[in-house]
Amino acid sequence: MQRCLTLTFARHSKLLLRNTFASVHCQQSAAMSGLLINQPKYSWLKELGLSEDNPGVYNGSWGGSGEVITSYCPANNEPIARVTQATLAEYEETVQKTREAWKVWADIPAPKRGEIVRQIGDALRKKIKVLGSLVSLEMGKIYVEGVGEVQEYVDVCDYAVGLSRMIGGPILPSERPGHALLEQWNPVGLVGIITAFNFPVAVYGWNNAIALTCGNVCLWKGAPTTPLTSVAVTKIVAEVLEQNNLPGAICSMTCGGADIGTAMAKDERVDLLSFTGSTHVGKLVAMMVQERFGRKLLELGGNNAIIVFEDADLNLVVPSAVFASVGTAGQRCTTTRRLMLHESVHDTVVERLIKAYKQVRIGDPWDPSTLYGPLHTKQAVDQYLAAIEQAKQQGGTIVCGGKVMDRPGNYVEPTIITGLAHNASIVQTETFVPILYVLKFKTEEEAFAWNNEVKQGLSSSIFTKDMGRVFRWLGPKGSDCGIVNVNIPTSGAEIGGAFGGEKHTGGGRESGSDSWKQYMRRSTCTINYSKDLPLAQGIKFE
Repeated sequence: MQRCLTLTFARHSKLLLRNTFASVHCQQSAAMSGLLINQPKYSWLKELGLSEDNPGVYNGSWGGSGEVITSYCPANNEPIARVTQATLAEYEETVQKTREAWKVWADIPAPKRGEIVRQIGDALRKKIKVLGSLVSLEMGKIYVEGVGEVQEYVDVCDYAVGLSRMIGGPILPSERPGHALLEQWNPVGLVGIITAFNFPVAVYGWNNAIALTCGNVCLWKGAPTTPLTSVAVTKIVAEVLEQNNLPGAICSMTCGGADIGTAMAKDERVDLLSFTGSTHVGKLVAMMVQERFGRKLLELGGNNAIIVFEDADLNLVVPSAVFASVGTAGQRCTTTRRLMLHESVHDTVVERLIKAYKQVRIGDPWDPSTLYGPLHTKQAVDQYLAAIEQAKQQGGTIVCGGKVMDRPGNYVEPTIITGLAHNASIVQTETFVPILYVLKFKTEEEAFAWNNEVKQGLSSSIFTKDMGRVFRWLGPKGSDCGIVNVNIPTSGAEIGGAFGGEKHTGGGRESGSDSWKQYMRRSTCTINYSKDLPLAQGIKFE
């Protein structure tokens, strides 16, 4: 899933100034052209409690008096509705209320907390189609992916319900008579969650469901370009809390930009900060959190590769490569960006890929027949064009795509580029757009080395029938990624396993397996129930 480019913090002052100018211009345009929410075609938005103007702060009550931002549909660049962001004063108030709410939530037994999480999942199920439609409208991903993203939140809620009766530490044998040695796990407290535009529901869901079950309260800041989704999800969760007579601030939200994100990173009252976004911004976040010796969970970028060996089943390879490189218009952190083909199958696979790319149905993301929608922003279109130009300069040949499409919205052609060196700077750079670099290799050792030479270590996959090669790939000299697949795409992870990556991907783990441990603090407890006082290691102190 994954997770994961431009996000919540401004990259540098120039971009911030440009975005500020664009925001003012866009707000003026929105006022003149009208909002999609007022059109009959989009009246379903009101089923989510949305209106023309929406408060962007929730801490038990709704508010917001900061900058008013307009959300736009990437498929046509028309304004959907407006959201009022949080001020720093409102952030401060929200943190205080959220920490107060923890005093109530922490006293509730874990299985009872799991019951609340179950109700959140049920509430999401009831809204799954309409909320999935909003994700499609505001983020730009196709409708089935939008619904699938909400389903992922639901699935994590189901998983967390079972977890609520299982979390805990072991009782260990003590070397001292009359002593018990055990591990006690307790919630960290307040979990700050900063999420990216590309998965505006699922990534919050991963963190929220597990954090709540572990006894934490949550403060969420979604991406500034998907604020309506943040508001809609929070309304659903808040209603469940209200129905159970619980403080709404257990699941707080502050819409905002770099100021709110920076405040969260520097705030010692935020016991754990989970950040999903670009590697560049993630480094800044990590340094701010580390400066206060805080906890952080980083889910950053990925420059992911599929490796196809000479014995691969090409009937699996082609659809896998297409889905992993074209799905979500190349805007998943697990998107395949490098396709390494053994020299014996290179030409055949490229030929079949080009044919498959030309059959990808491009259109409005909410059209059920569409497989490929727009990029999220106009800035992403600029990044796409810049990457193609760099690839050409570095010796690449465009064999498919390579152009901006002549239609409303942020549409670009899914692109295949061949002929580049494995260590070309553009190949080594994660570009959050639908560009696939095809590389030709000769040996297994060469392919494994190329997979690992990039800075990120998120997802990877090989296609082969050689079982020895499979286990070498899984072993210490194989892939150095957090996700290591065989005969499946790099994207499309299940919630039961831990999700995350190594190196510049950040090292964080979310979702399944023992990821819950990141949301808790561990104490080693020794209890003397005897009348004697033996010391460890047989030390005598008399």
